[in-house]
Amino acid sequence: MDDTTLPQTTDWGPFGRPLFNDPSSKALSRVGVVDVGSNSVRLVVFDGAARSPAYFYNEKIMCALGEGLSETGHLNPEGRVRAISALHRFQKLAAGLGILPLTAVATAAVREASDGAAFVAQVEQETGLKIHVIDGKEEARLSAQGVLLGWPASYGLVCDIGGSSMELAEIGGGQVGRRVTSALGPLKLRTLPGGKKARKDYIRETVAQLAETMGQQRNRLFLVGGSWRAIARIDMERRNYPLHVLHEYRMNSKSIDATIRYIAENDPADLRARCGVSSSRMALVPYAAEVLREVVRTFHPHDIAISSYGIREGMLYEQMPQQLRDRDPLIESCYFAEAKDARIPGFGKLLYQFVRPLFNSAPLERRRLIKAACLLHDVSWRAHPDYRAEDCFDNATRANLGGLKHSERVFLGLALLHRYKNSRSGTSFEKIFGLVDERTQKQAEILGKAMRFGAMLWLQKEQPFGELEWHPKKKHLTLILTADAAPLYGEVAASRFQSLANALGADSEVRIKG
Repeated sequence: MDDTTLPQTTDWGPFGRPLFNDPSSKALSRVGVVDVGSNSVRLVVFDGAARSPAYFYNEKIMCALGEGLSETGHLNPEGRVRAISALHRFQKLAAGLGILPLTAVATAAVREASDGAAFVAQVEQETGLKIHVIDGKEEARLSAQGVLLGWPASYGLVCDIGGSSMELAEIGGGQVGRRVTSALGPLKLRTLPGGKKARKDYIRETVAQLAETMGQQRNRLFLVGGSWRAIARIDMERRNYPLHVLHEYRMNSKSIDATIRYIAENDPADLRARCGVSSSRMALVPYAAEVLREVVRTFHPHDIAISSYGIREGMLYEQMPQQLRDRDPLIESCYFAEAKDARIPGFGKLLYQFVRPLFNSAPLERRRLIKAACLLHDVSWRAHPDYRAEDCFDNATRANLGGLKHSERVFLGLALLHRYKNSRSGTSFEKIFGLVDERTQKQAEILGKAMRFGAMLWLQKEQPFGELEWHPKKKHLTLILTADAAPLYGEVAASRFQSLANALGADSEVRIKG
């Protein structure tokens, strides 16, 4: 990544200059973090200092360190052996990758167990890995920062559930506010004496106490943690939802209630197989569902979003300079992809300026997606031509990109599909198109066809090739080419320009300037 250079320019438009190759960010080119949780132990290696880093490596071992903690006060002996073995492996991997030292934290199980300190000391003695045991409020802060990594301008309540605890944190204006922790982890709840009624009462009383600390929180509820993601997968199955991307998947209180009933009415083994949930995770889902129902009933969020980013991403966010935190994760990752994979890095900026007159009335949220599409328009050129359009759509809708709602993923994917193909019918993704309305699909088609045409007008780097004039009321589209670019307007280019005019329902003309 450090060898990637950007086109030299001082004008980066409304989205600013990318920072991923700035000297202050180069230290983040590859970062390894370890999360020793109550249920799992995980290593994640983030690659690239872009605002939306790639997952270079991700490995999870379900150790269940917190299993039986409520009864014994000790870490699960079998889980402890498995965790130490996993940490030996992670240290060896990190040494091979040249990313030592790893940043490691341990959460509820280790901080609460009477032998937690001995476990940490044993790990450091045997592996050299220093584990930082964090308290519940610090866990809440890091999880909330993970959400901010994906949504810099997000606001609402972050709810992070682990095996032995559940944390709440409020976010707004790029900052983490009030935080609180509780013992509402499913590993603890399933061993609570008194059966279902006692568990229900305990959950209700505990959530009520959390609400007293956190105050009214009726904005968005961000759900962080494996049990919440498992419930979201089941919700997707129940709804027959076509886009299986958990990050930014949306639910509401009615769908939560319907899915909790669906879980109760279905055989767990069958449901687990259909939804791709592990048996160890599925065993915890009913308890987590009881907690989620009470959280939603107590706080009444206006909507609910799944965040795949949590404490590990929060640990990366902690290491970012503020100037990098403030950037748009989508645009930064698109800059990086263009610089790395496009045939002519930097042309995306010219292409954005060229197509922008077609979208003068578009809000900033839409112009942001248009900029992203222009930056990505050529990064899939190595794919086989017969599959390039679908490959573009698949990459855009399923890629690990922060700051994208599902509807925005579909718009971006459709625009890139039309960059390489006139028609969107007959593809294997038609069910996903329905996640946006017909008007949005048409706007994506217009953008894609504008990029398809504009991509034929390459000149020397950053040399202007012309402009579009669009009069929506008159339905008239004019192409004004520079004299240098005029020879590029051949038969294929003319056909693509006409296809764009047809998508707009417009008359068209071509003028040569100079």
